[in-house]
Amino acid sequence: MKILFATSECVPFVKTGGLADVVGALPKEILKAGEDVRVILPLYKAIGHEWREHMQHVLYFYVNLGWRRQYVGIETLQYAGITFYFVDNEQYFGRDYIYGMGGDEGERFAFFCRAVMEALPKIDFIPDVLHCHDWQTGLIPVLHKLQYRQLELFANIRTVFTIHNLQYQGLFPIDTIEDLLYLGNLAYTSDALEFYGMCSCMKGGIVFSDEITTVSPTYSQEIQTAYYGERLDGLLRSRVDHLSGILNGIDTEEYDPEKDGLLVQKYNADSFDKKVANKLALQRELGLTVDAEIPMIAMITRLSGQKGLDLVECVLPEIMNTGAQLVVLGMGESRYVDLFSWAQWKYPQQVSANFQMNHALAHKLYAAADLFLMPSLFEPCGLSQLISLRYGTLPVTRETGGLRDTVLAYNEYTGDGNGFTFLYYNAHDMLHVIENAVRMFHEQRDIFNGLAIRAMKGQYGWDQSARKYIDLYEKLIKNPPAPLPGEQPAPAEEAPKAEDAPKAEEAPAKKPAQKPAAKKPAAKAEAKPAEKKPRAPRKKKA
Repeated sequence: MKILFATSECVPFVKTGGLADVVGALPKEILKAGEDVRVILPLYKAIGHEWREHMQHVLYFYVNLGWRRQYVGIETLQYAGITFYFVDNEQYFGRDYIYGMGGDEGERFAFFCRAVMEALPKIDFIPDVLHCHDWQTGLIPVLHKLQYRQLELFANIRTVFTIHNLQYQGLFPIDTIEDLLYLGNLAYTSDALEFYGMCSCMKGGIVFSDEITTVSPTYSQEIQTAYYGERLDGLLRSRVDHLSGILNGIDTEEYDPEKDGLLVQKYNADSFDKKVANKLALQRELGLTVDAEIPMIAMITRLSGQKGLDLVECVLPEIMNTGAQLVVLGMGESRYVDLFSWAQWKYPQQVSANFQMNHALAHKLYAAADLFLMPSLFEPCGLSQLISLRYGTLPVTRETGGLRDTVLAYNEYTGDGNGFTFLYYNAHDMLHVIENAVRMFHEQRDIFNGLAIRAMKGQYGWDQSARKYIDLYEKLIKNPPAPLPGEQPAPAEEAPKAEDAPKAEEAPAKKPAQKPAAKKPAAKAEAKPAEKKPRAPRKKKA
């Protein structure tokens, strides 16, 4: 089976969020199962020379994009046994940013989607399954269904679309997308791409793909409600038979405290007592009070409202009153940069704010902290809580999305659990759980450490989830493609039911007078009188 992942980012080449981690790790597990899996993504300026020097130029060609003919270069390299293709165009990807600053995001990723489709026959790789990720690739299923499926090479391709975060939908003026891709007016109806007067790339992926997945079972249920559905909940409910939630995993080779070369002290579940050396080293590095008896709370996150930082803002002084230290790592909204800058000034021995994307510091912090705070308003899956569990750092999370699927609250009566949770999006509910966790750290250290050791022994890899994706691909290949919006499914399975018309009460004795193996029009003619008031069927329609 041949599978091609189309994505806007991928570890280790370029990363802004969890999407890159997923696309970097999942193909490796699928490869282990013996499938031919490859990945295609843009060649951003941010992809460093250490990767570019190993790339090989495959070919170049031009695609029509509106009134222009745009250059497409295809570079490739092998990494971890997987073939990666990079779409090269300096105009769109030779910039100092990945997303969102140039005002032409719709054009950039419309170009990428067109380039992917045109590249398939040229790189001599026609996949059985084309797996697209988030809105940046949402127009690929649209192009496939409306413009390419009629071609012999593309006829048997099946498409899967994964929603990583429904909040980011890729909304652009309809005229802009139409001028670029020539999809036709019927593509912008309310049951296709149109979304409150705009063109939604996310909606395109949902409507036109054969199967839709999300990154956790709970999130797949949540997005079918008005609260989480971002005004697409009705559409998602209509496609519930083709919607599934498959929980993300993490790369257990990269995130392994027993082999992590970035740590001062490596450790595992059997040598958990060595973990504290990492906390002491990080306290010194960040200028915090050096004391093994002070619990350290970590937050490695994008600084945005989605991540529940407004809850932290409401009760920050009370969190500091617990005596715990707080270390924040991430970049984002100025409101929260100001908040944690102030907190670092106010509590210099307790708070360390680091506004950067720092891979090495993140590894050190996962190993050093005792608690990992993740009070998200919503969280499709989340990878940080899985990594923290892997490092024996107990998460404090809100019960939403993937957090609910992966973090089980400690039960003092049964001893079950691997972390601490709260249900309602409420700052004082969060504070109460933090206070209980800190109290356990001080007063019941044996129970606290037992939970952490149990957390380290959990299974957080991709092996089980990758099997579910492979099963989905195999099922998809065996079945006919999903119909277009407004298109009726193939009637092949309905024909036998029509031939069962003799079971109706209307004069079955007349049936032998008809021709054997009656054609479909005759079956319809017999069914029609049954819907009317009881009258003898007219023989001329028999």
